[in-house]
Amino acid sequence: MWPARDYTRVTLELDAPLPHQHALVSSPPRVVVDLEGIDLDTTLRELVAKVRSDDPYISQVRVGQFKPGVVRLVFDLKEEVAPRLFALPPVESYRHRLVLDLHPRTPVDPLTVLLAETGRQSGAGPLAPTDRQAGIGQQSDPIGALIRGHGDLAAAGQPTGRGAQALAAPTEAPRRISTSAKRRAGSAPAAAVTRMVTIAIDPGHGGEDPGAIGRGGTREKDVVLAIARRLRARIATEPGMRAFMTRDDDFFVPLATRVHKARQVQADRFVSIHADAFVNPRARGASVYVLSKDRASSSAARWLATRENRADLIGGVDLGTRSPEVAKLLLDLSTSAQIRDSSNLARIVLGQLGAVGSLHKPAIEKAGFAVLKAPDVPSILVETAFISNPDEERRLASRAYQDRIAGAIFAGIRGYLRKYPPAARSQPT
Repeated sequence: MWPARDYTRVTLELDAPLPHQHALVSSPPRVVVDLEGIDLDTTLRELVAKVRSDDPYISQVRVGQFKPGVVRLVFDLKEEVAPRLFALPPVESYRHRLVLDLHPRTPVDPLTVLLAETGRQSGAGPLAPTDRQAGIGQQSDPIGALIRGHGDLAAAGQPTGRGAQALAAPTEAPRRISTSAKRRAGSAPAAAVTRMVTIAIDPGHGGEDPGAIGRGGTREKDVVLAIARRLRARIATEPGMRAFMTRDDDFFVPLATRVHKARQVQADRFVSIHADAFVNPRARGASVYVLSKDRASSSAARWLATRENRADLIGGVDLGTRSPEVAKLLLDLSTSAQIRDSSNLARIVLGQLGAVGSLHKPAIEKAGFAVLKAPDVPSILVETAFISNPDEERRLASRAYQDRIAGAIFAGIRGYLRKYPPAARSQPT
């Protein structure tokens, strides 16, 4: 069971596919799932104890033998949900799986979450309704938004009070960079941050998808979430910058959803964080990738992109619910300008990572990563170190090293923004 604000997932791993049915019942709300062709056993009974008290959607699970050959699971709910039940074939270490996803009736709106988080950071309290309340900034037509540009989402739900002053970026007085800051940023010219800049942080993997696992048992999904949280904390202290995380807990987010979330909050830059792995345990060092519209910059880059793009198969995506518009985002829509801006950011971040530890290669690399395909958001993928290398695995598990990596990525983002200030927008977000 994987409870999270976005949705709760329940997975049953099976020796073979099972016929199944489900129904949504109201008053009180509950989901009933019938599994056919099996009898109640200890494993199914133990499902009752797996419900966490902080699960946003499930209050308890009841399991019983409904009739011979049919086991019934009843999920008592805390609120009305939109359930999705689907089967997944074996992949990697998983056998057949039956997946129940319990989504809120009104999907969590990333922009509402971002505004509320920004309000808490500024001390103004929540700036928007609760996470699942309808409305602010929902973007049901991502391709249409690409054509219209960034201004569409801004008009809805503008906050008031002190939070509004922080968010109404185009009206802020420019923040000049000090002489010492210019020296730290290298050859960056004096620049003015004239609006709020949103950085989408994407901790890779999550939930059923652990990512790479080191020899010592360190899981990539845990390491990159810890680094992402530290990066978010640093961004929160920087005037004129705010962060949004595609996942802030241990749950699975499909690749297209990660891109879609970043576009919903009108992210200026997208940073996906991972920990590399390779069959040779001596491989070491950090890398930074940008999207390649043609071929990968190396065979290793191509191999890595193929592995990372399998996340949807491992984490489990109900392909029947993917809209054509969202699916289209995974096609080659990225522009040359996006790749150019991504490369500029990647080079500066790579330079900062080189000051923290070794680099796998001295130059940025290119490959066809699905999460880098937002057509209007310059995006990079950071491989922080090789979790398959025992020495680097130990460092990745260290809080001190995680903080150094987060600091290097942050310094790279800040240096990039000083050298390449973002263009003004027509409306505040």
